[in-house]
Amino acid sequence: MTLPQTMTLIEITEPGGPEVLKPRQEPVPTPGAGEVLIRVHAAGVNRPDVIQRAGKYPMKPGMSPIPGLEVAGEVVAIGTDVSEFIVGDKVCALTNGGGYAQYCVVPASQTLPIPQGMDWVHAAAIPETFFTVWANLFDMGGASKGQRALIHGGTSGIGTTALMLCREFGVKAFATAGSEEKCAVIRQLGAEAINYRDQDFADVIAQKTAGKGVNVILDIMGGSYLNPNIAALGMEGRLVMLGFLGGAHAKDVDLLAIMAKRAIITGSLLRSRTREEKASIAEQLREYVWPVLAAGRCLPMIDKVYALADASQAHARMEGGDHVGKIVLTVD
Repeated sequence: MTLPQTMTLIEITEPGGPEVLKPRQEPVPTPGAGEVLIRVHAAGVNRPDVIQRAGKYPMKPGMSPIPGLEVAGEVVAIGTDVSEFIVGDKVCALTNGGGYAQYCVVPASQTLPIPQGMDWVHAAAIPETFFTVWANLFDMGGASKGQRALIHGGTSGIGTTALMLCREFGVKAFATAGSEEKCAVIRQLGAEAINYRDQDFADVIAQKTAGKGVNVILDIMGGSYLNPNIAALGMEGRLVMLGFLGGAHAKDVDLLAIMAKRAIITGSLLRSRTREEKASIAEQLREYVWPVLAAGRCLPMIDKVYALADASQAHARMEGGDHVGKIVLTVD
């Protein structure tokens, strides 16, 4: 396959608002050992992209400065030591950055075949959120059939994915949102909605569970929610933190409540996990979730689609907080 010499990508010209995202020309990358080169047709937009653009994401050596953590497209070149894909395969992948581009190099171990019948936009909306939810809610958080979970930000990409998978795998879910419209979406996804603007979620959880609390909480808020999250947990409950929209530091933490409940508080950053760890998550998704997607269930909810050149508008949409589900960029 003959490839062009250069491609268009979106760079972060300097830390700042959405306006710092600008197109740039750069040579098409070459896949190394264990990698594939994907001709990108669509790329997902995620909260870590926004944090990176603002200059607040901890960038470790080897992480791409180009935003974009998930893509869908065609394999157009293969590095050495890759046997599971061939040129022409339609795939989606969890990147290590670099997804806002016409071409992206990705480890083959983080690449999965697109479920039968799925379009590029929906396929691009899968990897980052499904990897994140599976690793944190079901693996680290231990959510399983018959248990109870609380999902904060229930209408975000992470939130809608978590609620659909809870429904699929028999986990009773509660979720928070800030409007009646978003609460209606949560109910449509089979969960109990809590409007955090006029309800105390810990009180609602106590009432709805007869004081037993939930087994696991998936939290994007951080510091401001720590004590009420502990209050909402049941005995030996797990609080898994994914973000800190409510602050990266907590004050006046009730340590006695943690001890009394034998609560486990943990968290993770998906991007900084090792290639081996991401490969393990990919294999679990292939085994447990891919058959569900192939059957047409738990498909990503798409909020809005933008062209790659309009990445700044996509970021503004995410920061505005009105989106429900995933925001996706299409790539020519």
